[in-house]
Amino acid sequence: MGGYFGAVSKKDVTKDVFYGTDYHSHLGTRRGGMALLDEVKGFDREIHNIETSPFRTKFKDAVEEMRGNAGIGCISDSDPQPLLINSNLGTYAICFVGKINNHETLKKQFLAFSGGHFEGMSGGRINNTELVASIIDQKCDFLKGLKFAQDSIEGSASILVLCEDGSIIASRDKFGRTPMLIGKNRYGHAVSFESFAYEKLDYETIHELGPGEIVKITAEKVKVLSPRMKKNCICAFLWSYFGYPNSCYENVNVEVMRNLNGHIMARTEAEEGNKFDYDYVCGVPDSGIAHAIGYANECGVNYARPFIKYTPTWPRSFMPGTQKQSNRIAQMKLIPIKKLIEGKKLLFVDDSIVRGNQLKRTGDFLYSKGAKEVHMRSACPPIMYSCKYLGFARQTEDRELIARETILELEGEEGEKYIEEYSDGRTERGKELRKALCKKMHFDSLEFQNIEGILEAIGLEEDSVCTYCWSGKEK
Repeated sequence: MGGYFGAVSKKDVTKDVFYGTDYHSHLGTRRGGMALLDEVKGFDREIHNIETSPFRTKFKDAVEEMRGNAGIGCISDSDPQPLLINSNLGTYAICFVGKINNHETLKKQFLAFSGGHFEGMSGGRINNTELVASIIDQKCDFLKGLKFAQDSIEGSASILVLCEDGSIIASRDKFGRTPMLIGKNRYGHAVSFESFAYEKLDYETIHELGPGEIVKITAEKVKVLSPRMKKNCICAFLWSYFGYPNSCYENVNVEVMRNLNGHIMARTEAEEGNKFDYDYVCGVPDSGIAHAIGYANECGVNYARPFIKYTPTWPRSFMPGTQKQSNRIAQMKLIPIKKLIEGKKLLFVDDSIVRGNQLKRTGDFLYSKGAKEVHMRSACPPIMYSCKYLGFARQTEDRELIARETILELEGEEGEKYIEEYSDGRTERGKELRKALCKKMHFDSLEFQNIEGILEAIGLEEDSVCTYCWSGKEK
């Protein structure tokens, strides 16, 4: 995944780009970058590794030296960006968020006719942001180039281009899988993945780009270069996990959706006969908390926090470079409150279950502190398919997902014919999957939200929301 932020103003926007980009740090863990355009100095760009130190720390010195009335920034979970490009379209900075599934084909096509080259990276890879720029540069202007990129890329791509005339051209993914919103203040405009990032900087939302929409942003105005396409398919996982609670996508607030989602989960279980014999309902921090509060309010069981995450030194457990180190940090962060654990029946709600390793350790941790029972609820359906569009999890194959791994253990490859049944907790196969996962992860019970419930919580039409990771259905 990743996040982006840009600003164009009548005054210096360095601090706005710095803080706005930093507010996207929850979306990526590998690289952070900023590019500014100053009328006198021209382009200035900084990129840093943020795997072991947060964006704010790495850029605290650079931000005092950089300046400009226009700039873009990016948090990336993959390649370094923004990049500075010098081409037939002029000099510009570019960043993008998405996933290019046909990058090898696009690379070979470009090299075959252009006689050009790409900067090599370790493992023979190239920077996908450079690949996006090479597609854009094949046309005579940015509008034609961005539309060509939208048509050429299989996967998704939302793109920001900082032009040498001081404007920003913003292009949302052609199916709208990632959000792109514009804010305004008295000095200029900002464009952002997360709406709260510019709202915190005193911009007010004036427009959310539609799928495939391309706009040119200056301090004075926002001009639509290409209108929105008809089909929208925004990622549903943004609400259940990735999105920050304060943000809105398609006018739906993340925190409000999660709270409602928890209500719907508890309501469904009540209809199926759950007596809610628990001492406390709890949320797995951080994104499981709002789901859990909604669940607790609906079922009438007190909400509690039997452990607290200690985050001042390690904000996220997946930042360390090795899995062993990550596991160690994850455990060090969990500080128990024994009076809320010993002898208690605890129900936890987590945002999702992807590979399940950390969640199992959390359950084992609670039992080791004296929990009588640990029940688990996932705020989204079983994840059965690796994301083709945003790459939100770092697995590369479907069979690395714990649900698919367990299906193979239960029924071998034959089980892959019945994934829809396994997803549904009302079927015999669905019950067997949940029973096997409980045994594997040491839970007393386990249930998942269903697709109907999560779509109800989001409140958008089913055809306008991507649920591929749960259903395997492309829209």
